[in-house]
Order: sequence, then C-alpha cells, then structure tokens
Amino acid sequence: MRILKWILLLAVFAAAPAFAQGPPPSFPPQQLDDLVSRVALYPDPLVAQILAGATYPDQIPEAAKWADEHHYLHGQALADAIQGDQLPWDPSVQALLPFPSVLEMMSSDMNWTTDLGNAFLGQQQDVMDAVQRERRKARDYGYLRSNGQIVVGAGPYITIMPVDPGYVVVPYYDPRIVFFAPRPGFFVGGGIRFGFGVSLGLFFRPWGWGPGYGRFDWGGHAVFINNERWGRNWGNRREYAHAYAGVHRYGPGDRVPEHHQLEQRSDRERGAAREGRRAPEEHRGGGHGGDHGGDHDHH
Repeated sequence: MRILKWILLLAVFAAAPAFAQGPPPSFPPQQLDDLVSRVALYPDPLVAQILAGATYPDQIPEAAKWADEHHYLHGQALADAIQGDQLPWDPSVQALLPFPSVLEMMSSDMNWTTDLGNAFLGQQQDVMDAVQRERRKARDYGYLRSNGQIVVGAGPYITIMPVDPGYVVVPYYDPRIVFFAPRPGFFVGGGIRFGFGVSLGLFFRPWGWGPGYGRFDWGGHAVFINNERWGRNWGNRREYAHAYAGVHRYGPGDRVPEHHQLEQRSDRERGAAREGRRAPEEHRGGGHGGDHGGDHDHH
C-alpha cells in the first residue's frame, strides 16, 4: 500500500508541470472583442481588477454570494468584514467584493467568466487590444465621452478614469447598441448610463484600489494592480501569487470556526442597525453592462 501511495504521488508531481505548461486556449480577435465587450467601457481600475479576478473563476460564485449577503456594508465596515471573515479567495477576487453587481454578472455566466480569465492568462496583449478596439467603436459612434463621473482620454490609447479616484462608478450599457452605428434619430447620450458607484477611499488600498494602484500601460501591454505588474499567465497560473500588501492569504486550515464567523456577522448587523442602516433589498437589472443598483453609494 505504501509503495502504491508513492507511485500515485510521483504521478501527480510528474503530471503537474506538463499540465501547467500546456497550450492555452486561443481566441481569435472577433471572439476576444465579444468577450471584453461587457466590461470594455468600465473605468480602467475596475477593468484591471475584473480581468485579474476572472483568472480564478472557481472562486467567483462563492465571492458573489458573500458580496450579496453583505451588500448593506460599505467603507470601513465592509473592509473590516472582508478581513474579519478570513476569506480564502485570492485578493484579486476579494477586490471585487465592494461591487456585488459585478460579481453577480460574473457568477451568472461562468462560461463567459472562465473564457475571459483564460484569455487574459494566455493572450494578455490581445485582450488589451480588444478592449481598445471596442472603446474606439463606442467613442467614434459618439457613445463614449467624458462626463461628471469619468474622464475619457483622447490619446492614441483610450483610457477611462474616474473623475474621483476614490469613487468608481459602474456603467450600464448594452453591447448590442454602443459598439454599432446608431440608427437615425437615436439619442447616443443615453447609450451609457452612470449613476451608482462605490466609495473606496483608503479602506480598500490593501486590495489594490487607489490612485495609480490599478492601471494599464496600454502601449507597453502591461497591467498594474496594487502598483505591481500583474504577472500571472497560463504557464505559471498554478503557483503565481500577486503582491497584495496587507492582505493575508488564508488557507482552509486558517479559517476561523463557523460559529465565530456567525458571531462576527451578527455583531456587524447589530452595529449597522445601531447606525440606522437597514439591509435593503437589492434591485437587479438585466443587460451585459452590469446593474449598478447593487453597488453601495450614489453621488
């Protein structure tokens, strides 16, 4: 029996490198355009976090569930809850917890999320080029332009940055409309709607939110998250760990007992009640651009 165990272990270790170095899926340009269309018009910092989080698709459904259960928390209370629950997911997935509507979009279509993550792992440069192609269409057709929530860069590469770096708005749009020439008489100003967003402040700096902490070097085809270049790819996806200062990576053995988590949750709910915050019902909507009704704040 002992010999059999050693044989099985050796087989696993021998197979792991071959699997890790296997050829990544290959997506042609048109398919990449379709993949990124749902998020291409989001602000750059949010796009960067979504692409990174999508490389851990198996963790998205549970993260979406947690975010939905805690959608009434925001700011310091939400950051404390994320740390206090000792969540086992990669920090790139945890970084999306302030955006429950984004996680819901990702978890509701796991085929899309998995393909997006695999494309980013295997074809990072091509994915970035696809985002630029989609943005160029939306800009040229008059849909994408600066407003009170975002600043659209007019350089050779189209950037989309929040007006307030500490407040990120999730746009709502239909990819079947904004990437095509408008029909006569159509009001292009209503093609992309902005309203609800998330105040991140300094509370979420450990997860890579903050001025300059999540960005693209479009010309150099590089993505920076938490002010470090994102280096996870298809070949090193089994062992790569991105730098997130201040975020502990919990394993199954590190989890606090379930009754302690329930006590922490009850304490948070009682604290929210004392502050006069009720846990509202979330109003979800359709569309691929994301429903911003599930996010926390509104300017």
